[in-house]
Formats: sequence, structure tokens, C-alpha cells
Amino acid sequence: MDATLYHNPRCSKSRAALALLHAAGATVTVVEYLRTPPDRATLTALFARAGIAPADALRRGEAGAAALRDADDAAILDAMLADPILIERPIVATERGVVIARPPERVAEIL
Repeated sequence: MDATLYHNPRCSKSRAALALLHAAGATVTVVEYLRTPPDRATLTALFARAGIAPADALRRGEAGAAALRDADDAAILDAMLADPILIERPIVATERGVVIARPPERVAEIL
């Protein structure tokens, strides 16, 4: 199975998701989203496939997230594009779906 992991190597949850994907025998394309941020169309498609709104994928603990509490989807996407650290991680996509792998064991839902 092929998988794409939107990954931050400094994040323990992201590293755990990567290990679970490898253990399951997946061929993983790793996208270090802080170095190579996804564009608006990619984020929109990922969130749609996951069945979530951009607000559900917002890292609420980040300093920039507080200002987005009452923002609409477009404003949240704009903020994520401007500062990718605001995107919750890890995001895993396979042919079976997309999940934010928090906890990392959520990867099993789409394998």
C-alpha cells in the first residue's frame, strides 16, 4: 500500500506514525510539510477526504492559532499557508482515506 505522510521529524507522534506505516509494509512518501508546505488545493483535498474542516486540523497550541478561534475556513487555510506550523500533524493519506494520526494508531483506520 502507498501512503503519504505529512511529517515533522521533530514530532514524536509523526515519527511514531511513520514507524507504524513502515511496520505495516506501506511504501511511504514523506513530505516534510514545514520545508515543503502543501498548497491550498492539496490542503483542501486532504481535509475533504478526512471529512474535517480546516479548524479541525489547526494546531491550537501554536501561538498563531489563538487569533483564529472565530475565523472561517478560508482565513484558517490562509493562516496555514502563511505559517505551516499551524497544520496539525501528522496527516496520513492512503487510497483508503486520510487521517490526522493523533494518536498515531489512527493510521490503522486507513491501512
